Amino acid sequence: MNKKELMKRYITLIIGLFLSALGVAFTKHAELGVSPISSVPNVLSYRFTFFTIGSWLIVWNCILLGGQILILRKKFQPIQLLQIPLSFLFGYFTDICLWCVSPIPTDRYPLRLLMVFIGIVILGLGISLAVIANVIMNSGEAFVKAVADTIHKEFGNVKITLDILYVISAMILSLFFFDFTIVGAREGTVLSAILTGFVVKFFSKRLNKPLIGILTK
Repeated sequence: MNKKELMKRYITLIIGLFLSALGVAFTKHAELGVSPISSVPNVLSYRFTFFTIGSWLIVWNCILLGGQILILRKKFQPIQLLQIPLSFLFGYFTDICLWCVSPIPTDRYPLRLLMVFIGIVILGLGISLAVIANVIMNSGEAFVKAVADTIHKEFGNVKITLDILYVISAMILSLFFFDFTIVGAREGTVLSAILTGFVVKFFSKRLNKPLIGILTK
């Protein structure tokens, strides 16, 4: 892989990160819950408001990176430390995008639900671009891969299990912080968990070949 191709791949990754952040911002602004992997930092952002949701996402991604190091140990590749600046970038993107979508009215439930669906589509597109870029995985997906490789289970099955654990953890934190009330994990979280994978497959199938052609040209 030459320098020009590598640069194009990282540009594609950054675009994917921005779109993923925009998708998170749409679902966050709808106040119907976010994607499973973002559900814990979402709850924390409600309880500890001195950090924005973007800042909590940075913290959460760094925790997941630490989990990779503990699980993989000597197998952990130093290049994966690039997940740290990417995590900061994703967090900043999320806060910027949340500010951009803040003027959108959310006084009606159908509109809020529509925002969740729009967010899921944009998030799926962003993930697809990041996967096609094939350089550095985001901390969430890299953590899933680390666990899957260590216990020798399929990536998809491990992701489903971890997504469930993330949501359960978010609900437990919510019950603890908000007097046995569920905050930050609602129907939007469920919809995101069910639909995001299908959206990623839809875009990946249609974008993979043309984008690979552009990246390797």
